[in-house]
Amino acid sequence: MEILVTGGAGFIGSNFVHYMLKTYDDVQLTTLDALTYAGSRDNLEGTLDTARHRFVEGDVCNRELVADLVDGVDAVVNFAAESHVDRSINDSKPFVKTNVEGTQVLLDAAVGADLDRFLQVSTDEVYGEILDGSFGETDPLNPRNPYAATKAGADLLVQSYQETHDLPTVITRTCNNFGPRQHQEKLIPKLIRNAVRGDRLPIYGDGSNVREWIYVEDNCRALDTVLRSGEIGEVYNIGTGEEMTNLNVAKTIVDVVDASRDQITLVEDRPGHDQRYALDTSKLESMGWEPTWSFEEGIRETIEYYRPV
Repeated sequence: MEILVTGGAGFIGSNFVHYMLKTYDDVQLTTLDALTYAGSRDNLEGTLDTARHRFVEGDVCNRELVADLVDGVDAVVNFAAESHVDRSINDSKPFVKTNVEGTQVLLDAAVGADLDRFLQVSTDEVYGEILDGSFGETDPLNPRNPYAATKAGADLLVQSYQETHDLPTVITRTCNNFGPRQHQEKLIPKLIRNAVRGDRLPIYGDGSNVREWIYVEDNCRALDTVLRSGEIGEVYNIGTGEEMTNLNVAKTIVDVVDASRDQITLVEDRPGHDQRYALDTSKLESMGWEPTWSFEEGIRETIEYYRPV
């Protein structure tokens, strides 16, 4: 199988590249990444010296380049995205460009190609917040920040191309990922770095916001499952059921690194901060996938990855 992985030098994308090359001997990968602040060649260390992996530096909005890369591959896995909510609140323009226009460019290229599968990697944030219960794949989208809105727009574009152009698309919507190779501005790497350094750990509002967490390797396994076995035109939620408040995430990290809980500092909440996300993952689990990492196991592994900071 030949796969084009867009955004493959970012956090989840690079972990997916490592996972696929480690798991399969018959996979050929091409990684496309613009190497913006959140993408790095270092994330692909150990994969660039194999004949089964080619790296291309470039923009997912470059139509000529994308058309050339899509031509001849069996599948496209689209990780390319601006993904930080705070940044989207301050300036949504790059989110619209990469997340929406970039997806459109890929889809247009895919229309003229002979793909077996187009996998759009999305997020649980497209559903908005849910105070009780969990979201299923057919629930309406209700994004509440610019980042989530651009991801929802991309999802709808993907679904429209499946309907109007008969593209073989699948969509995944995943809960919060954590693990190695994540940019230091994201919550868990930031908390680990600050805890080890003795700095304060800033937590928005009263810290009661709830997120469902998945160790990135489990997400890669789920993405692989959907890529190979997902039904065309379907959406698949990926989650673990492990919910934690942001405050408890901070407390867990502080305790593991033997720092002080006094370092945890509540700060002014951000605008439109969703209270809780939760996913019904029974559809994916019926395909034989289940998470293998607990939050505690994953956080200890992640702390060891970042420990000298």
